[in-house]
Amino acid sequence: MDRLVLDQLAGEALREVLHAVQGTLFCRSTAERLRRSVEPLLPLVQGLGPHAGQRSAGELGELAARVREALDLARRAATSPRWNVYRAAQLSRRMEAADRGIARWLERHAPAHVISGVRRLRDEADARIGRLERRVEEIAAAAQPPAPPALSVPVAPPHKGVPMPMEAPLAKPAFAAVPMEVPPHKGMAVSMSVPMKAAPAKAGVMAMDMDLTEGHEDEGMVGAGVKVAKEKVKEMVMSGGGGWEVVGISGMGGSGKTTLAMEIFRDHKVRAYFNDRIFFETISQSANLETIKMKLWEQISGNIVLGAYNQIPEWQLKLGPRDRGPVLVILDDVWSLPQLEELIFKFPGCKTLVVSRFKFPTLVKQTYEMQLLDEAAALSVFCRAAFDQESVPQTADKKLVRQVSAECRGLPLALKVIGASLRDQPPMIWLSAKNRLSRGEAISDSHETKLLERMGASVECLSEKVRDCFLDLGCFPEDKKIPLDVLINIWMEIHDLDEPDAFAILVELSNKNLLTLVNDAQNKAGDLYSSYHDYSVTQHDVLRDLALHMSGRDPLNKRRRLVMPRREETLPRDWQRNKDTPFEAQIVSIHTGEMKESDWFQMSFPKAEVLILNFASSLYYLPPFIATMQNLKALVLINYGTSSAALDNLTAFTTLNGLRSLWLEKIRLPPLPKTTIPLKNLHKISLVLCELNSSLRGSTMDLSMTFPRLSNLTIDHCIDLKELPSSICEISSLETISISNCHDLTELPYELGKLHCLSILRVYACPALWRLPASVCSLKRLKYLDISQCINLTDLPEELGHLTSLEKIDMRECSRLRSLPRSSSSLKSLGHVVCDEETALLWREAEQVIPDLRVQVTEECYDLDWLAD
Repeated sequence: MDRLVLDQLAGEALREVLHAVQGTLFCRSTAERLRRSVEPLLPLVQGLGPHAGQRSAGELGELAARVREALDLARRAATSPRWNVYRAAQLSRRMEAADRGIARWLERHAPAHVISGVRRLRDEADARIGRLERRVEEIAAAAQPPAPPALSVPVAPPHKGVPMPMEAPLAKPAFAAVPMEVPPHKGMAVSMSVPMKAAPAKAGVMAMDMDLTEGHEDEGMVGAGVKVAKEKVKEMVMSGGGGWEVVGISGMGGSGKTTLAMEIFRDHKVRAYFNDRIFFETISQSANLETIKMKLWEQISGNIVLGAYNQIPEWQLKLGPRDRGPVLVILDDVWSLPQLEELIFKFPGCKTLVVSRFKFPTLVKQTYEMQLLDEAAALSVFCRAAFDQESVPQTADKKLVRQVSAECRGLPLALKVIGASLRDQPPMIWLSAKNRLSRGEAISDSHETKLLERMGASVECLSEKVRDCFLDLGCFPEDKKIPLDVLINIWMEIHDLDEPDAFAILVELSNKNLLTLVNDAQNKAGDLYSSYHDYSVTQHDVLRDLALHMSGRDPLNKRRRLVMPRREETLPRDWQRNKDTPFEAQIVSIHTGEMKESDWFQMSFPKAEVLILNFASSLYYLPPFIATMQNLKALVLINYGTSSAALDNLTAFTTLNGLRSLWLEKIRLPPLPKTTIPLKNLHKISLVLCELNSSLRGSTMDLSMTFPRLSNLTIDHCIDLKELPSSICEISSLETISISNCHDLTELPYELGKLHCLSILRVYACPALWRLPASVCSLKRLKYLDISQCINLTDLPEELGHLTSLEKIDMRECSRLRSLPRSSSSLKSLGHVVCDEETALLWREAEQVIPDLRVQVTEECYDLDWLAD
């Protein structure tokens, strides 16, 4: 009875004292000392359980009396008016007396209780060990089978600090089925029996992101991938000066970020470096940041945060904790930059490790980006989830298992979820799963909820416009690079974005690990005068599946994006079943092989604004339903075949009055007729890897009549292009011309100076080009000139100084250019020249007279990445 009373009094006294500490000003220091005296009573009273009854009644009575006195004083202090200084002084003296009384009790009795507890634990441990030994002897006596040859069997490594033999010889079968109690890792429930063949050593591979209450891989189970990542992150957190610093681990959902962070948290070297001053906190989307920050500060500083509003004093944050030395704060699952800014401590020696799906380049100094598993490690994780072993069982279809595992594309979370969902399923279900995964469909409820919906959290937190742009990525084929120029152009057309805004969304999606920019596109393509068609975007197939899953929630005819998830020889059957009802799709994406006229059926797309035709063949019949797409703004044709494709049914273009953008890749253009129906609204044409010479040779077409509003012309890797038709110079609306990697192009039309609206002229990587026409100096609006990698260019026009609007020249690797025209000193608007070291010497004189000129010297760079496409 006394124990129950004491238990209640101690807990209530502590709450009241804490309230008093917050509520009074004049006796706060005394109340704080009293709190420190009462607080140790809680584990002493509440944690001893039934053993508390063994104490003498006198001890309990004395302690209860002192706690009652502390409780009464705490209540009075909390209700005392702040202006009553005399009463506060009285209460302060009495609380000091109560504090001394409790201290004397603790000095007399606490050591005895501690020694008693230690003896009790030792006796209980001896009893448990005795019972375990007797049980082992009973099992050994009952079994006694003949002893086979000794054989070492791998078993799961024990928890750190727990002795456990790594070899279990079969000659001692008595131990084969002994239940072993292994102390669980923090946040990890372990109940482990060790039968001789049921405890294979786990292959060391990345585990999926887990909450701290779920199981993590032990240190002995970490494989080469995680070990390399761990060493890199350790280097980040244990390097740097004495100031505060923020580093990060970033990756898509399910890539193993939290697992890696926990490895850092548990690492002996890291803990030694920070003197065990490492603090791990999971943030989540809806976290109470003030509470978390206060909790972290109290742990770091060892002080309780005091004050009427429970705010950390600014001077404390700047001064830092009393105990000097490095501190590591690990913030897991951070969702936004404001969250991160709120939780960073900026005192000397504080290192913050941010674990997030997103990147925060403005604040995080270094970021380790998670790598996906290789084929062997991925298969091991998949088999462990599907079969409870490290490899494909003999009874399973190895080819089918590998195909399903490959669909997970090395993402740990996908491997675990999909593998577990197929456990104990017949081969037909496995085959169905493989087919559904290839179409971007969920294979089970667990796949949808545990993988797609979990990863979908990264998308749901985006703004509506950015979310729509992410979903558009699912319209492109899997395992293919997405041309950056195509993507930006589509976003501009259907989302009413300006080019800078579209590029900003691209960077945001990249920073949130929802796409990958290839060839440092964020920095290089972000230049005001850069060309997008040199850069591309990739996306993990699981993210593409997520985009398809989210876009496919509506009925087929109501979907905003109608997509063929993979290449098929014919159009989907469900499209044919629904062809009599108009499709409301804004984007239509088709991926097939060769298509003849008979392969198509009529469909209606009254709202379609973008049509993407992906195919692989040397002959392609354009779909007849293009004629019904009255709102079509962007048309993309990409041939993934080995040779250029000839197009049939070109008359379909005659009805596309609203078409604004046309992208043709690996297409063989037919000879242009003398007259054709004009595409009045076409603003942009991009010709990539196309065969053009046969269509342009001897052409008498009036291009200015056919494309009266064309403003942007791009020709890239059209290696048979020898010359441009002079009629291009009649298109007065042209603002940008980009010609690149056309190795047979020798010169530009003399009439180029007629393009009075031209502001950007790129003619780079054209090694046969030996001169620029003199008329180029008449381009009064020209702001950017790119002649880089034109290695046979020997001189520039003498009247170059007439380009009064010219702001930037890129002339890298123009090795035969030995001099500049004298008029170059008149380029008063010129602010930036990019060139080699030798060419930079030619600009020294101009630098003296052009006020803001900056000459940037770059190294030679040979990029053959495009060959992989």
